[in-house]
Amino acid sequence: MPGVRPFLVLVALLLLPLLATAAVAADADWSIAAKPGHIALIRHAEAPGTGDPKGHRIGDCSTQRNLDKVGRAQAAAIGAKFASVGVRFRRVLTSQWCRCIETALLVSGFEPTAFPALNSFIADFGKGPTQAARVRQEMAAVEGFEPVLMVTHQVMITELTGIVPASGEVVVVRAKVGADGRLEVAARLKLN
Repeated sequence: MPGVRPFLVLVALLLLPLLATAAVAADADWSIAAKPGHIALIRHAEAPGTGDPKGHRIGDCSTQRNLDKVGRAQAAAIGAKFASVGVRFRRVLTSQWCRCIETALLVSGFEPTAFPALNSFIADFGKGPTQAARVRQEMAAVEGFEPVLMVTHQVMITELTGIVPASGEVVVVRAKVGADGRLEVAARLKLN
């Protein structure tokens, strides 16, 4: 079948960093997201399926893969977990995909700001490095004491960190680039 082999190669490449990354402890300190110079990256909450239907359009949720009841509950629970440890995000940036916008709203409790550099580039991997450079530039400008949340897609988090996150997983990074060009990961947070 045409296209199957490249897809399998892509899947294998995406899984390699996951295999090399240790699992997060269930008792991880969620308050780390409020530490100066730290940014919480979240892969949008659970949205059934993979990718988006052909012909999907930004701004038209009826053409996209969206959160379901489980995803909405997951995003709300993530927000409650952050609130329980005193993390209140002051700035929330999100991909323009509806599932990311809704995740950001449910986690933070307020309307997020669309930041196109956080958009998925699964349809054109050539855009990944440019978008990631723009995200790193934005991170470098983060005020030290301003908790920041960025809601995005698996491909962007993998591009930035080498981690393949689960839906709703939070990857807290330090806003500095390591020697390998990736962001330094401070914590991986998942609901139990």
